[in-house]
Amino acid sequence: MVRNRIDVVTMGCSKNLVDSELLMRQLVANGYTVAHDPEVPKGDIAIINTCGFIGDAKEESINMILSFAEEKKRNRLRKLIVIGCLSERYREGLMREIPEVDQFYGKFDWKGLIADLGKSYYKELAYDRTLTTPPHYAYVKISEGCDRTCSYCSIPLITGKHRSRPMEEIEDEVRKLVNEGVKEFQFIAQDLTFYGVDRYRAMKLPELVERVADIKGVKWIRLHYAYPAHFPVDLLRVMRERENVCNYLDIALQHISDPMLKKMRRNVSRQQTIELIQRIREAVPGIHLRTTMMVGHPGETEKDFQELLDFVKQTRFERLGAFPYSHEEDTYNDKHYTDDVPASIKQGRMEQLMTLQEEISLSMNTEKIGHTMKVIIDREDPDYFIGRTEFDSPEVDGEVLIDKGSRLQIGHFYNARVHSAMPFDLMGEII
Repeated sequence: MVRNRIDVVTMGCSKNLVDSELLMRQLVANGYTVAHDPEVPKGDIAIINTCGFIGDAKEESINMILSFAEEKKRNRLRKLIVIGCLSERYREGLMREIPEVDQFYGKFDWKGLIADLGKSYYKELAYDRTLTTPPHYAYVKISEGCDRTCSYCSIPLITGKHRSRPMEEIEDEVRKLVNEGVKEFQFIAQDLTFYGVDRYRAMKLPELVERVADIKGVKWIRLHYAYPAHFPVDLLRVMRERENVCNYLDIALQHISDPMLKKMRRNVSRQQTIELIQRIREAVPGIHLRTTMMVGHPGETEKDFQELLDFVKQTRFERLGAFPYSHEEDTYNDKHYTDDVPASIKQGRMEQLMTLQEEISLSMNTEKIGHTMKVIIDREDPDYFIGRTEFDSPEVDGEVLIDKGSRLQIGHFYNARVHSAMPFDLMGEII
């Protein structure tokens, strides 16, 4: 047990990761040695930043808490602290069930733990972070919360209403990160497209992206978690005109059949979805779309699922993920529907959908053989340098495996010719 060391463990999404990085910077400023995601706890204090989105994520967070609680029982840990979404939602129950945890904080009151440790919160470091990513890329959270009312989603219960950060504040953060060597920025939020409505009374995502793209040193901007209803179409002009805005858009569609979209309370129809995708692809030639689909929502019939399969087959998304419906307490569904699709059917539908996507991905990757693509190098493995194109976001998308024919530098850009393809990764050589 190392005194004055704090181990911070982050569960869940990149938005949680940003929160951990903000907290870690404050801890470092207070004289602590901080480690992120250690395989085993070595410090005398551990902080677990939890996820509370869906069943599997909640279970994973609880298991992590229990494993650290066991370490504390064995006197390998002096203090155990839990923060984040799971703690925000289920604090009282967790306090009863896991008494080994010394203190629980929610998603937004973690600053109090610094005071409880007898330390100071430095306001001048409010948006400084201890990056846990490779030093050439970072996540930038442009807003918090969500005003949507999707039937299945617990996020608004955890995060509250949508709150946009001021544009000037985001620009200042990006400039700081550029000065620290960051070249690539992943814009993240629960809902990117709603950015600015609360603060500026207008959808301001296009303007924000333009302003950040004009900052010297910003090489790539990539956009995550857009919403199809009331999409700010001027964003497409910005993507087309700004070379450093990646031709990549993460837009969660969830389903395509009108009965399911209505039950999901998505405020968009099948035809509107199809027209939006067509408009995006026409406005930004070569764009790669990432989407997420849900299977097994209450009331989903075999006909609904087949319609989803046909849509995916016809649309050919460059990137697609899927997950089975998880029935969450206090959501709209919890009050109005029963979880009536058996787990085995959900799992089977998800596997069928992902098998189809694997075929599509392999076909689209094969079309890239012989093409030269700009890649950024993330790391070096024993056999390859590992890079990504502008169409690949860290952690969630494929990678480019570069033959070790020449010495490459991590965090630098190179042109690579693709010589072979796998379902989700490419292989290439530097030219």
